[in-house]
Amino acid sequence: MARVIGIDYGLKRTGLAVTDPLRIIASALETVDSSKALDHLRGYLSKETVDGFVVGLPMTLDGRPTDATAAVEAFIVRLKKAFPAQWVETVDERFTSRMAQMALLSSGKGRMARRDKGQLDRISATIILQGWLSRES
Repeated sequence: MARVIGIDYGLKRTGLAVTDPLRIIASALETVDSSKALDHLRGYLSKETVDGFVVGLPMTLDGRPTDATAAVEAFIVRLKKAFPAQWVETVDERFTSRMAQMALLSSGKGRMARRDKGQLDRISATIILQGWLSRES
């Protein structure tokens, strides 16, 4: 089995997470500038075998698109074009940012470490991907 990459796409930063080859657990990978996300993924896929991508899709509490949804959908179009051999699946990312904040708070990290928004993006991507893994098993 090959890896799966989880993506928490944002206008400025994109959090990335990856599964182990057996798809048991998701781990934080990196936070990259969103304008360089596809280039970063190209580099990663040149070294690792990846079957597909799980992208968090922002929705309101009642399931409607948010202001950020269109940007994520445009990224998905570019992602599919850049990687036609990999599948792309979207998942509802409601509450992942809040869950990431709570995970960071409970980790015991200091206030300065908790201010690192890149860390929140990586944790959010990991939560998105681990949720997908749980539903798939």
